[in-house]
Amino acid sequence: MFKCSPKCLTFLPLFAFSVVLTGCQNSTPYFKTAGEPIKMKGSHSSRMRTANQLINALKLEGHVEGGYFKQTFKSYHRPMLSTSHGDRVTMTSIYYLLTGESPIGHFHMNQSDIMHYFHMGDPITYYLINEDGSLETHILGPDPTQGHKLQMVVKGGTWKASVIPQKGPYGYGLIGEAVAPGFEYTDMQLGKRSAMLSAFPQHADVIKKLTR
Repeated sequence: MFKCSPKCLTFLPLFAFSVVLTGCQNSTPYFKTAGEPIKMKGSHSSRMRTANQLINALKLEGHVEGGYFKQTFKSYHRPMLSTSHGDRVTMTSIYYLLTGESPIGHFHMNQSDIMHYFHMGDPITYYLINEDGSLETHILGPDPTQGHKLQMVVKGGTWKASVIPQKGPYGYGLIGEAVAPGFEYTDMQLGKRSAMLSAFPQHADVIKKLTR
C-alpha cells in the first residue's frame, strides 16, 4: 500500500492544480475574448444565414430607409404628449438590423430624439448632418477602446445615415433604438438626393453614397 509522508501531502494539492491548469491550457476555449468575432464556416453565404436567423428569431421586417426592424415597445400606459406634430406616446423602441444584403440605412430625419444602443455584430458607421450643415461621423460598435460608442443620441432635426462594412466578420450589425417622444412615420422624412445636394453641396460625396 502506498504511504504518503506529511511532506508529500503538502505537494498533492499543487500537483492537482497543475494537472487541471495544463488541461485547460490544452483544451479549446469555450468563450471568445471581448470584441473577438465568432468564427463561422464558409464565407458570405454563412454570414447571411446568421443574419437571416436573427431576422427570423426577432421577427424583423424590411424598413423603408433600408435594413430591418421590429417595434418592441410603445408606451400606451403613459399619458400622451402634445407636440407640434400632434399627440405622441412618451417613448417607442425598436430593434434595427443592417446586413450584407441591406447594408445602408439611407439618409432620413426624425422629429424626435433617438438613443441608439449597440447589441451585436459589426460596427456601424453613422453620418449625421446637423441643422447648421456640419457633418459628424460616429461608430456604434462593441469596443470602446477602438473609439466605438456603445450608445449614441441623435437629436431630432438631424439628418442621419448608417452603414456596415462590406466585408465585416459578421455580415450584420444589430442595434436598439429608443425614441422620445414616440415614433410615428409622419414624423420621419426620407432624404431626397437632389434636395440634399442642393442644401449641403459640401457633403456631396457622402450624400451620393447614402441616398437613393
